[in-house]
Amino acid sequence: MTENGHRRVVVTGMGAITSLGRDVETIWDAVLSGRSGVDEIRQFDSKLFPVRIGSEVDFEAMMADPRIDLPLASRSTQFGVWGLEQAWLDAGLRENEFDRKRAGVCIGASSFPVIEDNLADPSKMLDGDHYDFDYYIDLCRGHPELLEQRDLGSIATVLSRRKDLRFASMTVQTACASATHAIAESFSMIRSGEADLMVTGGADSMMTVLCVAGFTLVGALSPGAGDIRKASRPFDVKRDGFVLGEGSGIVILEELQHALQRGARIQAEVIGFGSSSDGYRFTDVHPEGRGAVASMSAALESAGLDPGDVGYINAHGTATLLNDVVETAAIKRVFGEHAKRLAVSSTKGQLAHLVCAAGGIEMVLCVLALRDQMLPPTINLENPDPQCDLDYVPNECRSASFDVALSNSFGFGGQNGTIAIRRWVD
Repeated sequence: MTENGHRRVVVTGMGAITSLGRDVETIWDAVLSGRSGVDEIRQFDSKLFPVRIGSEVDFEAMMADPRIDLPLASRSTQFGVWGLEQAWLDAGLRENEFDRKRAGVCIGASSFPVIEDNLADPSKMLDGDHYDFDYYIDLCRGHPELLEQRDLGSIATVLSRRKDLRFASMTVQTACASATHAIAESFSMIRSGEADLMVTGGADSMMTVLCVAGFTLVGALSPGAGDIRKASRPFDVKRDGFVLGEGSGIVILEELQHALQRGARIQAEVIGFGSSSDGYRFTDVHPEGRGAVASMSAALESAGLDPGDVGYINAHGTATLLNDVVETAAIKRVFGEHAKRLAVSSTKGQLAHLVCAAGGIEMVLCVLALRDQMLPPTINLENPDPQCDLDYVPNECRSASFDVALSNSFGFGGQNGTIAIRRWVD
């Protein structure tokens, strides 16, 4: 089936694991109730680190599940496998009802070795205001398997082999926009006729000494002073940085006719995407939001939407000082007067920032928001920033009537992506 000359692309399966739960519905209930998954880091002894908080998966409980049979794989790979198995079951896919040569994987991810298992003192990775690089190299010489865990391509390979999918197998790495770009690429391949089915989304864990030390040195993380469950405060005047999270959000996309022929349950329709680069600095967004504006505008054009058609935006909303102000200004520029009527929220207050997996779990949440006609809240928004003056659905979820949602992801390095999703009505 086509629309405006393009094949239509639908969501037929979803899987996820985060600090708030090991399945989609549990996570969704926790998000709507305003729970925070932020706590003290358990993965390693962080007491000597300036930042000691994160949003961690219950890793031991996940690894106790017999479906996770890759004990030496990176955490990102394991989260991806977990999300894949859930999404596959949710999609109701059976052995002989699709062409494996037209089914593939495109996953947004990073992969960092878990070195802390081999460290007597994790704080030695920090040498004043920089990494102790020699210390890390000496560690890798003694444990070469740590370098193997950095192989990004292996994540897509594992997922493809697990379900014997023989079309494209790609891992996308565009920082915080990785999962959104992977979804966009998958959407494009199905819409153009190259594929019928794609496993996509994101899986990531930066809850390791290397990454916590790095983001701490950059000054991007909230130190978590006071109530740590309020450390992630998108759009609040007291926000002081993002909180690292981990997990996966995996979706199965199919061409509409392909899904209907096998009797699949359709959960939403992906109708467009936009991508852009700020072309500015490595860590800072462009102060006028030119990349964010271009990304959202391109998504509207790709989907054939007018600004007034959009009812909800899941914002990138990292709770960093500059990002939240710039994203607010960009939304105003793209949507004009309609921006005052838009619901915008950041679910990073609950889940923290899953980095390369962020766009995957946020895509899942957009689908659920459209399905249930519920707007997830922006929690911890107690002191609104005067420069952030949109409707951020503060602190409590609410019901709404809307048919189209956008999901924004704006990555370090100025890499931007926006996905447009439409409610599915039988």
